[in-house]
Amino acid sequence: MLISTMNDLPGYRITRVIGEVNGLTVRTRNVGAQFGAALKAIGGGELRGLTKQLQEARAEALSRLSEAATELGATAVVAMRYDSNELGGTFQEILAYGTAVVAEPNS
Repeated sequence: MLISTMNDLPGYRITRVIGEVNGLTVRTRNVGAQFGAALKAIGGGELRGLTKQLQEARAEALSRLSEAATELGATAVVAMRYDSNELGGTFQEILAYGTAVVAEPNS
């Protein structure tokens, strides 16, 4: 599955537009990461535990996007973007979305 943030795919031609697809995950921060973040906030610096959790959440959302596009018969997703929101101060929503297409290599 080709996934691109661009609106086109160099070296490919889009032969069919299927439509919007997305992959969503909602995560809660674990207690250890929360505690570590609180301590780190005192001195400043990167919150590595939370960074790791967000990276994992983005990967999961992207995987779900790819699965959704594949189920619709797509071979690629163009104009892919991420969106995130905090829900209730405890949960993190990560959404990957884009346009599912059928793309073929240029001859």
